[in-house]
Amino acid sequence: MTRRLSRWLFFLALVVALILPRLALAHDLFPGFLELKASSDRTCQVLWRLPLLQGQRLPIAPRFPDDCALQGDLTSSREARALVYRAELHCQTSLAGRTISIDGLAAAGTEVLLRVSPWQTDALQTLLIQPEQPTALIPSAAEADRQPGVWSYLRLGIEHILLGVDHLLLLLGLVLIARDGWMLLRTVSAFTLANSITLSVSAVGILQIPPAPPHAAIALSILFMASDVIRLYRARNSPTLRHPWLLACGFGLLHGFGYARGLAELGLPHHELLLALLLFNLGIEIGQDVFVVLVLALQRSFRQLEIRWPLWVRRFPAWTIGCAGAYWTIETTVAMLTGGWCLR
Repeated sequence: MTRRLSRWLFFLALVVALILPRLALAHDLFPGFLELKASSDRTCQVLWRLPLLQGQRLPIAPRFPDDCALQGDLTSSREARALVYRAELHCQTSLAGRTISIDGLAAAGTEVLLRVSPWQTDALQTLLIQPEQPTALIPSAAEADRQPGVWSYLRLGIEHILLGVDHLLLLLGLVLIARDGWMLLRTVSAFTLANSITLSVSAVGILQIPPAPPHAAIALSILFMASDVIRLYRARNSPTLRHPWLLACGFGLLHGFGYARGLAELGLPHHELLLALLLFNLGIEIGQDVFVVLVLALQRSFRQLEIRWPLWVRRFPAWTIGCAGAYWTIETTVAMLTGGWCLR
């Protein structure tokens, strides 16, 4: 009977693991990016980064006022997860105080980060255009000076972690192997500190690593985490179970590179580099803390209700983490060896 349940548990976990990578596509899909850099009162340089989903371009496009037109040759290039277009926009009147919109944003289910550099000022305004309101008002130079828009990076950091199924599975594993509150605090703190270090040094260009190897290592870390959770369920001991904060520190260093890759695709405003980096990092930590608190609340609720789960239910999270980690490890390794990469 136990073997039969184990087979069914493995099969169910495998099905869930096959679904999770499709959910992780939301994590792969970063916001579009539109930059308007004014070269005169009525002319600006346009940079439009169009996200790709599974290699396909999203059906979204910026719409400028009717008296504006793109002139000259439209140049384009392809990045790992986006198509990049550059052009010059000419308008009959100033863009300041006028509205631009993003067509198809609601159907695509993504967002667009708009960065505006008005004429005759060094200030930048960063706005987040959302599906529920796919329009934005172009600020004047005075408004850009008064209202720096880097606070958008806080929300992007929160969304990045909460939509990242792979990161959440690793956090779940860390919560499961921490045996008491003090150990959990040290473990989560070590993970937070470690990913903050690699996120910061990578984002500012101190340490640059090709994306494929870290992503394969991140996937492998999830697989290793599952083995530790299973080892705990079987009442076995290991150095990582006695000191999970060491494991969390190592995995945090890896996952920081994943966060940095996402931030690099959004671009950082150079004049407010440290503030934008701090807000994005803070958003990630807020998202992590929210997830950990929710898991702890569920665990406490089950204990108070005195729910006695069957053995296969208690082991299901470990099997799910393991199957997903194995799938992602194979996927990212194959992508790395063949010259492409999949996750993030």
